[in-house]
Amino acid sequence: MGRWTILALRVVLAAALAGSLVVQVVLVPLAYRDLDGADADVLEVRTPVLTILVLGILAAQVVMVCVWRLATMARRGTVFSSAAFRWVDVVIGAIAAACLLLLALGVVLAPGEAVAPGLVLLIGGAALVVAGIALVVLVMRALLAQAVDRDAEASQLRAELDEVI
Repeated sequence: MGRWTILALRVVLAAALAGSLVVQVVLVPLAYRDLDGADADVLEVRTPVLTILVLGILAAQVVMVCVWRLATMARRGTVFSSAAFRWVDVVIGAIAAACLLLLALGVVLAPGEAVAPGLVLLIGGAALVVAGIALVVLVMRALLAQAVDRDAEASQLRAELDEVI
C-alpha cells in the first residue's frame, strides 16, 4: 500500500476513534439522563439499549485498532506473515460480537410498545448484514493464509535457487 493511502486510512481511523469516544463518554450519559422523563416502556429498555450501544461502539473501536495495526504491517511489508492472523481473528470476533449485539438489541426492543415491529425487523436485517461482513472477512483471512503460504514457498524456492547458483 502507498504511503498516502496508509496516511489517509490513519486519519479516518483516528477521527472515527475520537468520535466514538465522544459518543461513549459524553453522548450516551446525556441520552440516559434525557430519557428520565420518558414513558414506562422506554424507561424499561433504556439501560439495556444504551449498554448494547456502548458495547457495539467498543466492538467498532476494536476493529479500528486492528485495522490500524494491519495497515502498519502493510506499510512495513510484513502483512504476509503469521502475525497478521492475530489481528484478523480479532476483527472477525469483534464483528461477530457486533452481530450478536444487534440480535440482543432486537430481543430487548421486541416486547412492548416502545418500538414499532418494523424497526425490530430492520435490526434483524442489519444483524444479518453484519454476519455477512464477518463471513467476508473470514474468506479474506483464508486468502491471507494462501498468500502467506505462497510467500513462504517463494522464499524457499529463492533460497534453493541461490544455492544452485
